[in-house]
Amino acid sequence: MKNGLKVAALALAIGLTGAGAAMAEQVKLGFAAEPYPPFTSLDASGKWVGWEVEFADAVCKEAKLDCVITPVAWDGIIPALTTKKIDMIVGSMSITEERMKTIDFSDKYYNTPTGIIGNKDQTFDATPASLAGKIVGVQVSTVHADYAKKHFTEAAEIKEYQTQDEANQDLAAGRIDAIQADAIALDAFLKSEAGACCEAKGNVADDPAVLGLGVGIGVRKEDSALKEKLNAAIKAIRANGSYDAFSKPYFDFNIYGE
Repeated sequence: MKNGLKVAALALAIGLTGAGAAMAEQVKLGFAAEPYPPFTSLDASGKWVGWEVEFADAVCKEAKLDCVITPVAWDGIIPALTTKKIDMIVGSMSITEERMKTIDFSDKYYNTPTGIIGNKDQTFDATPASLAGKIVGVQVSTVHADYAKKHFTEAAEIKEYQTQDEANQDLAAGRIDAIQADAIALDAFLKSEAGACCEAKGNVADDPAVLGLGVGIGVRKEDSALKEKLNAAIKAIRANGSYDAFSKPYFDFNIYGE
């Protein structure tokens, strides 16, 4: 009888352990495989770090999700989501009407301007007329590529790159005249050794139809329960102060925007 009780107790303990583990739903969290400081980058040990990594950690903890970081090539990240290779995108992806034809988004979790930078020896600004005759670099499959093609094609040559880092390198080497990207990512490049060549030329005129309405977590359209969890978690970390706490070391302004 005692042995029977021990077996029953052990089975119950194992069952409770399994139930506890099941409480944390495992999801594959996808973002671009290449560094995008200060949002994501690899440290010396090969660990992903950055503001967006800390944001994801806070959201997953609040939503009781077991998030597994899954780097994916940027130009294939939406297909990776729709084919269930990943379960959500936390990769500075702007919420746009075009993307919402294929996937859904959480509420926004940050919103920043779009900028243009170029060599310090050249004088121009972020307008089509001023960029006439220039070569402008953008990352492929981004809102910045879409914006440049819509607003600058008649005046400038648009050159697309697989990664933002490749565009940055070509600008530093003098092979292109300017690059367009998120103003924060551009600022991080300007503060680097390679970025000493260049300076901010201004922010582009807003076009919400192309640039979107802020950055959100990408999810599949059918995953409404996950979307609700993420929205509740974003709201909670902003209310409890953790969002401001992990943002402060990175930014001296409100990255969330209005």
